[in-house]
Amino acid sequence: MNMRKITSLTALTSFVLLMVTSIILYIVPSGRVAYWAGYKLWGLSKEDWGAVHINLGVLMLIAIILHVYYNWKTMISYMKNKARQLKVFTADFNVALVVTLVVFFGTLGGIPPMSSIIHLGEAITDKANLTYGEPPYGHAELSPLKDFAEKVKVDLDSSLKALANAGVVVESADRTMQEIADANGISPQKIYQLIKPVTSPEAAEAMPEEAPGGTGNRTIGQICEMYQLDVGKVVSGLKAQGVLVEADQTMKEIATANSVDPHTVYGMIYTLYKSGL
Repeated sequence: MNMRKITSLTALTSFVLLMVTSIILYIVPSGRVAYWAGYKLWGLSKEDWGAVHINLGVLMLIAIILHVYYNWKTMISYMKNKARQLKVFTADFNVALVVTLVVFFGTLGGIPPMSSIIHLGEAITDKANLTYGEPPYGHAELSPLKDFAEKVKVDLDSSLKALANAGVVVESADRTMQEIADANGISPQKIYQLIKPVTSPEAAEAMPEEAPGGTGNRTIGQICEMYQLDVGKVVSGLKAQGVLVEADQTMKEIATANSVDPHTVYGMIYTLYKSGL
């Protein structure tokens, strides 16, 4: 066996698979949605893909180090000038360094096309989040059933009966939503759908006191549409409190423009909602 060839081929195959996992992690829903909805792609959860991605990265790193070791003379030759003198900052090296630094600092500075790639990923993720459905609050799957029922304001005894009628085995209300879901081969989201009170399609969704996951990426208009609020009155109400806001701005954008936390802005809207706006 030729270790030089094995190293190069390992670096190549791990690189290809690393690109595949990178694309998958780029398009999958946010973690809160993936765990809540039991998201899987090709039989693997987001957590599985993340673990594979990390280990492939480590494998590629080891392969690259060995590749450099076995090809050290060739690598050194790349850093020699025409007089065959060793020079680290050759023209070729400088171009490679500049390209790398442009991508690095361009990403941090939000400069296109780096920012465009990030925004595209966010848009794909947001669409996936809407497709699979947000949890009622962050990491709801980790809450014990009894705590979950209290937070979403459903009767625990009625919930246990509904689950039993649907064939879902619940050993204890102290078990988390995720544990119950795993034990029954379903998602935490499915459990919620079984115990959630039935409402008419026309009924407005009750606005929760705590901001649901993904709220920061939603615009004021989208939030008002979700809870059937008058967007004009909400915008006016926020402006009356000194908040600079437009209906097409996201909660994050509004928070940044006003030097506050997105949860603070959500709290203001919730206060307006409770006042009967």
